Amino acid sequence: MCGFVGGTAADWDYEAALAAIAHRGPDAQGLHRGSPFTVGFRRLSIIDLSPAANQPMLADDRESWIVFNGEIYGFDAIRRELEAAGERFRSSSDTEVVLRAYLRYGDGFIDRIDGMFAIVIWDARKRKLLLYRDRAGIKPLYYFWNGRDFGFASELKALEIAAGRAAFGMDTTALYDFLTYRYVPSPKTPYRECRKLPPAHRLELDPDAGVLAEPRRYWSVPVPEEPRPIGADEAAEELRELLARCVRDQMVADVPVGFFLSGGVDSSSVVAAATATGARLETFSIGFDRPELSETVHARAVADALGTAHTERVLTREAAHALIPRVSGWFDEPFADESCLPTYFVAATAREKVTVVLTGDGGDEVFGGYRTYERFERYSRLPSWPRFMDDWAHRVRERVSSRGLKRALTQLEWAFSEDVSLWAKLMRGMTPAEARAYALELGIGRDYDHLWHFRRYWRAELPVRTRLQLVDFYTYLPDEILTKVDRTTMAVSLEARVPLLDRRIVEWSFALPEAVRYHGGRKGILRYAYRDRLPAGLVDRKKKGFGTPREYLRDLGAFGLQRRVLDEYLAAAGLR
Repeated sequence: MCGFVGGTAADWDYEAALAAIAHRGPDAQGLHRGSPFTVGFRRLSIIDLSPAANQPMLADDRESWIVFNGEIYGFDAIRRELEAAGERFRSSSDTEVVLRAYLRYGDGFIDRIDGMFAIVIWDARKRKLLLYRDRAGIKPLYYFWNGRDFGFASELKALEIAAGRAAFGMDTTALYDFLTYRYVPSPKTPYRECRKLPPAHRLELDPDAGVLAEPRRYWSVPVPEEPRPIGADEAAEELRELLARCVRDQMVADVPVGFFLSGGVDSSSVVAAATATGARLETFSIGFDRPELSETVHARAVADALGTAHTERVLTREAAHALIPRVSGWFDEPFADESCLPTYFVAATAREKVTVVLTGDGGDEVFGGYRTYERFERYSRLPSWPRFMDDWAHRVRERVSSRGLKRALTQLEWAFSEDVSLWAKLMRGMTPAEARAYALELGIGRDYDHLWHFRRYWRAELPVRTRLQLVDFYTYLPDEILTKVDRTTMAVSLEARVPLLDRRIVEWSFALPEAVRYHGGRKGILRYAYRDRLPAGLVDRKKKGFGTPREYLRDLGAFGLQRRVLDEYLAAAGLR
């Protein structure tokens, strides 16, 4: 796990940019100045700890190079294939495997690899710069383009520092989008000149001609028209075997490896699958200073049942509040998922003992674990209403003080909504009415489509729950969940891997009939597969979620962290 920054502008401050992302790679650094790019790298050593695996890594021609943030799973098999074809390696790293795979197979190398990755390759033979981001969006990749200068980086702050803030103009629509989504949706950033490369996309720059191509998708979640015929028992057996292979592949490292263990079925299943390796497992969980808000008792039961070496800590209300000012430094752009606070805390706890952790993130999106899917299905069955009715319900709700009446009017507002609008409200972002003051301040017109991000992935022809899973997979998962995990773990120089987002598992799950995926309810096939391998009652336990207790943040008010984050950002950007 690492961080990088590079660009075509010779006068950018690359050294300062590298220093700003030192947390992503405290073990080594390198800066290569060449034509037409300068590229720098910070390394967190995970596989092949020797200097031979340092980056930027040059090809045999000493002109082509790669910088790569992430891990490639099963890279040994690709290495053997390349060696059989005549390639000779100087290191045992997965970075060199990626570089040599590209140089031999060209753009088709991306179909041969799986993992979490942000890859930048300069092909001196073709005079092309190529950027690739992994399929689920686990690793971040930002780029800058003003029509003349091009830059790329693992975090937005590196580009801000390298180019200087004067090079950026604010994109106020991105700031307004934050109110709907609680994050700035890809490909936007707060700046007009900067973009996130979306997951499963490639980008190509011809620096000599000054031409930047549009990002191109190289993979989509395959959802067959006819799901494969399979029953729950057979699917459960396949899932156990598949997850065991994926976890084993993702435990490969030359440094200590541990596991986040919340006590939920996702992380518990990952730990259960890891026990088959016979390795001594380190697990980590946190609780809160009010026991009824914690899941630590369930995590402890799993740890005891599976025989792990378990570490448990408590995040107090005071400690959570002390972390809030650090949120903007972690994310560089507006972000308002309160669960970033406990995620950072458990990451810091784990980093005391290990350098890599495996987590259960992605299970809800891949196997269908959110209650919002059931709510959407329930409300979407209601008769259609005139479009003005949901706005009327909202205006009435804003005028009443009774909590019970507000809740009833909220449900009425949902009942009056449909399709993408209903989905957005169930996701609890601000509506245009709630965000009206910000719209005026930011100059956003009433005709602005604030639901564009959801709308672009909406496939009405799919079964309802599969449709919503796909929307989450392409939006909420990379832009909120995985962004949170990457920034909070890398803030303490900890690599987080997510086995439930292995390409093999994603493609396997979405090929199932929806009835099998939801066998017995939410996340049904995963629960069914591990029912007899986890403590009694755990798989049927009501989902609690890994979030900051509301009691900790109640003094911030409605949309409290969201408003605070945006207000601070506007002030810092000189827009207020």
